[in-house]
Amino acid sequence: MHQARLYQAREFAELAGVTVRTLHHYDRLGLLAPSGRTEAGYRLYGDRDLVRLEQILALKFIGFPLQEIRRLLKRDAKDLAAALRRQRSMILEKRRLLDLAVEAIQRAEKAVASGELEDWGAIQKIIEVIHMQSNMEWINKYYSEQALEAIAARQVPTETIEQGQRDWADLIKEVEAAVGEDPASPGVQALAARWRKLIEAFTGGNPEVQAGLNKLYADRSNWPATMKKPCSDAASALMCQAMALSKQK
Repeated sequence: MHQARLYQAREFAELAGVTVRTLHHYDRLGLLAPSGRTEAGYRLYGDRDLVRLEQILALKFIGFPLQEIRRLLKRDAKDLAAALRRQRSMILEKRRLLDLAVEAIQRAEKAVASGELEDWGAIQKIIEVIHMQSNMEWINKYYSEQALEAIAARQVPTETIEQGQRDWADLIKEVEAAVGEDPASPGVQALAARWRKLIEAFTGGNPEVQAGLNKLYADRSNWPATMKKPCSDAASALMCQAMALSKQK
């Protein structure tokens, strides 16, 4: 019977393209324990360890933190598939933002080449995209793992997302104009109904996603400076009052 070959840490590290320090670190984290040890206590790794290491490195490459990778590799394939869908969704969003940044940089290059240095709109767009990326990563902390997986699992066309952004922009303008009006008035109630409909379009009716959204907006005082509030506090309060009244009916 063929006996699987075992490698000492240095040889295995060279074979896998990592450092011995990385192997020791993964062992301490419970990510990759050696298959055995020599009589002198040195770590020994085999073919199964190489497959495990490949999984770790692949998940790390696409953005999973090591602690989450450890949890994922202890789960079944269904859980791993759901987590991968979520990560794919996040990477696609990052790619969209990078595409926006590339377009803005190209505009800036053309402006510089033509001597139109007064066109700072392109530079501002680059900064805006960078902030969008940072804010997206920061926002995720308010959502549970189940909520993030639910968001990732939804396949929403880009056109639908862009239309939703336009709908929000139009609605917020109308709500700002209605500040000071009676929350129970028909006009404000109509605005509240549209507001609720757009929120449901984002949450998909998922209570976990709704809970994350509620946490995010309840913590507005701690939002980073680069994250702009979608509307004034007065407009937000008006919608909260109007929707609370509509639930009482």
